[in-house]
Formats: sequence, structure tokens, C-alpha cells
Amino acid sequence: MSRYLDRIEVPKDLKMLSKKELSELCGEIRELMITRLGATGGHIGSNLGMIEATVALHYVFDSPVDQIIFDVSHQCYTHKLLTGRKSAYLDPEEYDSVSGFTNPAESEHDIFSIGHTSTAISLASGLAKSRDLKGEKNNVIAVVGDGALSGGEALEGLNNAATLGSNLIIVINDNDMSIAENHGGLYQNLRLLRETGGTAECNLFRALGLDYCFIRNGNNINTVIDVLSRIKHINHPIVVHMCTMKGYGYLLAERNKENWHYKDPFDVGTGKVLLKTETHDTYENLTRDFLVEKMQKDSTIVAITAGTPKIFGFDENLRKQYSKQFVDVGIAEEHAIAMASGIAKNGGKPVFGVSSSFLQRAYDQLSQDLALNHSPAVILVFFAGISQGSQTHMGIFDIALAINIPNLIYLAPTCKEEYFHMLEWGLEQNENSVMIRVPGIVATSRNVALLSSYSQPVQYEVVEQGRKVAILALGKFFSLGKGVKDRLEEATGIKATLINPRYITGVDVELLEQLKENHQLVIILEDGVIDGGFGEKIARYYGCSSMKVLNFGARKEFVDWVTVEEQYEKYHLTVEQIVSDIFYELKSPDFPETC
Repeated sequence: MSRYLDRIEVPKDLKMLSKKELSELCGEIRELMITRLGATGGHIGSNLGMIEATVALHYVFDSPVDQIIFDVSHQCYTHKLLTGRKSAYLDPEEYDSVSGFTNPAESEHDIFSIGHTSTAISLASGLAKSRDLKGEKNNVIAVVGDGALSGGEALEGLNNAATLGSNLIIVINDNDMSIAENHGGLYQNLRLLRETGGTAECNLFRALGLDYCFIRNGNNINTVIDVLSRIKHINHPIVVHMCTMKGYGYLLAERNKENWHYKDPFDVGTGKVLLKTETHDTYENLTRDFLVEKMQKDSTIVAITAGTPKIFGFDENLRKQYSKQFVDVGIAEEHAIAMASGIAKNGGKPVFGVSSSFLQRAYDQLSQDLALNHSPAVILVFFAGISQGSQTHMGIFDIALAINIPNLIYLAPTCKEEYFHMLEWGLEQNENSVMIRVPGIVATSRNVALLSSYSQPVQYEVVEQGRKVAILALGKFFSLGKGVKDRLEEATGIKATLINPRYITGVDVELLEQLKENHQLVIILEDGVIDGGFGEKIARYYGCSSMKVLNFGARKEFVDWVTVEEQYEKYHLTVEQIVSDIFYELKSPDFPETC
């Protein structure tokens, strides 16, 4: 065991160490953290940069009585290590026993499950308000970093925190980075404050009515302890502006902060990723190539990202090369969609790339700013569908979110040919707000029948004509549908009809009526939550007929780090399970012909 770490079981054990010993403890944690991250992968830069500050927080305050909320919480590894979960960082057999974000199911020291950005100040304000109403005296501390201030909720939180009138400590971890470089005017003010040691007259936080103090070196544990100890019992809201280095203590991460924000398992000595992957075309890289080619020919095309520029492959060099046609709005999806609507309304051609789970932040902008105004912007939804990851990053809710918004066409391509044809159409048309659900990570190919236009009326693609059973396999699940069709014919002799719906929004009424003539059962496969999803639209259409409908997709639940294979088995999404369910339904009594 380590010299000091083996003496730490709970945060109060830190108080038995001298400041010199605390500094040495940080070194032990850093070495341990790098070893574990090499084996598991994870958020590297943010965690290495927060070790000293996290030890200082737990040395000065008394968690969980004092409540510490980490924004995004992907910088919480040291916090977890100090709060009873040490074995998950020491023992390779237990590396997977904790998630990468705070989670109250793991520990009383984790106040909230947090994986999305810009929420901590609002959450902390609520905790502080409740504390005051109950007459309690504990501290509430929000730790905000990695570009989270660019999110609108963070600014709303700051604006209202200033009026609280009681203890609320907001630690701004300023490492001059988001996932990539920071964007936006407020970061210019942070830079000014860094350059002037916090003395500049122009001060965003003071302007909002907040008290303010500055820590030049947040990687010096003695300095952080001194400042936190001084303000611990403050009776009003205060911002502690603390400068740290992302990736601190690991030279590779210090030199290339963007690439080391998150990494798959890697060799600690060389930094090379350990996983051997075959070379495939990915939708990320193919989308980048498509957009670059289009930008070269058309100066009105604008690629937009909300703090995740590599979602469609734009590295630092490309961002500089196309600086006039590439906009990173920071972690602000709401602004991105509203801005895209404005660009489109004035004749530009915006393409906004966003992760499915981050799209949730911008529902109102999708509905009001974009669709209500018929703005012909294109939104590409990446990382959609069932996946293995944090419960905060589930990509299964986008279909249910967008399917009922008027004037919005949401398309589900099955392959790269269909995807780029839809993207081309979306860019060149000027009547519809268009979303496209990117069909996975690795690009697949098939001989697909393409439409000249994806406007109304909705037209599904009948890929193979059959009888008795119709399989509507949406987007990425088309290959699953093909597998079900082939296995069903092999097992029962039934040659099913295989359909590519193409559209998430909209029903092909003519085709669904035709299916009534020689089909008894329609099954829908969608890589998303069933409740409120695409399949429910089909089931509702057939509700008063004799047609049976089976919907296959994800259950309405939060799933934390469960393998895709386990989820498929649980949700009856394997070929054998689906065929078995079909066979069972065909043997059961028919539904009544009328309601």
C-alpha cells in the first residue's frame, strides 16, 4: 500500500496529516490515478488537474455534512477515492465497481447523480436554500470547471446565487479549457482575471453581485487550503476563482490537453491506446470529409458544435482553417439551435452536430426557435441508441423527444449512402427543419432505394416483399430486422416483409393500409425507448384494426454501465428472442376486428 493513502478511509482522516504529508499524498494519488486510467480509460485531464483541490476541499470541509457538488462530475475520481471507494482505484479487480460520475447509490458523499454540464450552481443554490429554511449551518460548495460556465444554466445559477444572502461557495476550476479550447466572451474575462491575479476592475462575478477571491495556483495544495479555510464560515455567496492545469503531473496530458480530456485504455509510458481496432470508415470522419468538401464550394455552409468539435471530426487544424464556417458556441445547445435557426432564416446553411443525450437540453429551442419558424437548419444526432455508458449519457430518448414536434422532419438512415443522401437533401432544401439520426459509429453500406425528396408525403422503403409478418426496422436496427427476417423464414418458412421506415416523424399511411391485405402481424424495431417512440405511432394507427403489433426497443429506465449485450437480452432484442415472440403471437388468438 501507499505510505499515506493506506491511512485514509474517510475524509476526516485527512485532518491527521500535515500539509507536507498532504502534498505527498497528492503525489501518491496522481501516480495511482495514472495507472488506473491507463488500464480503464476515462476522463484524464480534468481528474489529474483536480487532485490537490479535491484533497484540500475534503481537508477543510466535513463531507457529507458539508455538501460538495461537482459540476459534470467527471473530475470526481479523487473525491471517490477519499470517500470510502479506495479499492476501486487500488484493486484492478474492482476498477469497474464505481462509475465515472458522482452517484448517490455509491456513497452518501455523492449528493446528486450528475453527468451533464452547468448544473452544480443551481443544485447548490437549492441545497443552500433548504438548509437556511431548516436553520442548519453546514457549508454548500459547488465545484465548476471544464467550460461549464458557458452553459446557460450556470449563468442563471450565478445570477440567482448572488441573492441568496447566506453561505454558498462556488469554486471555479479555471484550466483555460473545455473539452477543447474555451469559446465565448466570459472566458475573455476569466483570462483577464488570470492575467491580473484577480484584480481587474472588469469582473463578471462581482458584476453579478458575488463576492470574489482568486487562487493563482490551484495545484498548490497549501494555497488552496489557506484560502478555503479563510472563507469557510462566510455568510454570503462567494466565488473562488482557482487556476489549475488540466492533466497536471502527466506530461503527455499537459502538452495535448484536448486529446487527453478523455481516452480509452492506454500505455502510460507512450500514451498509445491499447485497444487494437480495425480500420473502418466512421460517420465522424465521413461527415467531416463531407462538410469540408461542401464548405470549399459553398461559403454559406456553417458547421456548429456545442463544445464537442470532434463529434464530426473537426480537429484544431480544421477549426483554424475553416474558422469563419466553424462555430463552437461552448456548452450551450440551446444557443446552438437558436443560432442555427437564425443562420438558416437569413439564407445560410447550418449543420449542428450534437450527442443524443445532450440534445435534451434544447427541447424548447427545437420546438419554438427552429420548427415553429420553419427554419431549414440541419441537426445531426450522434451516439443515439442503446449503449454501454453512464446513466447520464443514455442515447435512447431523442426519438420520443422529437417525434411530436410539428414542422420537424426527423430521419433515420440505415447506411452511409442513405445518410449522406439525406444530409445533402437537408442542406439544399429550404422549407423544412431537418434532424438526422446518425446510424451508429462505424459506417455501413447497402444497396438502398433513395428518394429525391424527404418532404411530405412520408414514404417507407419496402426492401423485401413478403406476407403475414411485416418488420419495420428503424435506422441502425435495420440489420437486426434483416437478421430477424432471415431467421424467421429459416425457422417457420414465413417470408416476412422487410421495411425501412426512413422517417421517425410521420407515418406512411398508404403502405400501412396495404399491409392489412395479407399481413397479420407488424413488428417494430427501434433503437430507443419504446414509451412515446416510433413504434407507438404505428401501434396507435392499427389500434382499431385486427392487425397485431409488437414493439421492440428499450425500457423506460436509467441504465448505468450495463453492456449492450445485456440490455439487448433484457429487452428481447436478440434475433432468437424476437423470432420466438413472433411465433408465439402468430399462435395466439387474433385481436377483434373492431374496437
